[in-house]
Amino acid sequence: MGVLKVTNLTKKYGNFTALSKVNFEVKKGEVYGFIGPNGAGKTTAIRVLLGILKATEGSATIFGKDAWNDAVEIHKNIAYVPGDVNLWPNLTGGEVIDLFVRLRGTNNINRREELIKKFDLDPTKKCRTYSKGNRQKVALIAAFASDADLYILDEPTSGLDPLMERKFQECVMKAKKAGKSILLSSHILSEVEKLCDKVSIIKEGQIIESGTLSELRHLTRINIELETKKTVLNLEGVKGVHDLVKKDNVIYFQVDSENLGEVIKYLGQFDVVRLKSAPPTLEDLFMRHYEGAGGVN
Repeated sequence: MGVLKVTNLTKKYGNFTALSKVNFEVKKGEVYGFIGPNGAGKTTAIRVLLGILKATEGSATIFGKDAWNDAVEIHKNIAYVPGDVNLWPNLTGGEVIDLFVRLRGTNNINRREELIKKFDLDPTKKCRTYSKGNRQKVALIAAFASDADLYILDEPTSGLDPLMERKFQECVMKAKKAGKSILLSSHILSEVEKLCDKVSIIKEGQIIESGTLSELRHLTRINIELETKKTVLNLEGVKGVHDLVKKDNVIYFQVDSENLGEVIKYLGQFDVVRLKSAPPTLEDLFMRHYEGAGGVN
């Protein structure tokens, strides 16, 4: 069942199109990655979902309700973490967490304390004294302490150190196990790769690829590291082989997924000593789409 559904979502500012016919769906118990560089349209889409911006065309529904018309009702069951958290400077971190949790109508003291300890936050300090990372922790604790059905996370680990990133990932997996849905917008590809069931790649306001990670990997190449007893001949002429590099007695190359069987069969005649294959990373796929487009910014 779709918890969040975006259909042909378009957002224009005068002549500028920030989003063009964007489509994706987040199901119950699913972690959905929404990836692209800064300025690709991720935050604009999230603002439409939160009812902050009105779509020019298309629709966005959460729990079957319209994101713009039913925003107040929807917000009772969602938790949102932005990439740059602004807090009330004279309140303590603990007071802000309590305020956010109460706004959502939940008050699980044990969960709150457990998360404060997990993220190593001093809740007695005033928010004006917090670093960016600590402000981010306040928002994450408030989000995961509430009993939301959908978490909308927009660059949520911005400013966190690697240890705290791991704690965040644990919270996402726990929420998923509890049947919650998560929309994770990020440009940190390793994070998305660890957590997400499905991803959509957005470029200049348009979705250019969507699917599970295994589906997307069919669209790119496998990395091969090869060592043989005999000299390998004419490998560059074999169908599906790309970017061949020889270093000493080791050959590195890429092969299209659909040609892997034939390539391995061809290599058998050269007495393979070692063959190491690695599936393409999300980064490989991502960079393929952004190469020749002015790079990622």
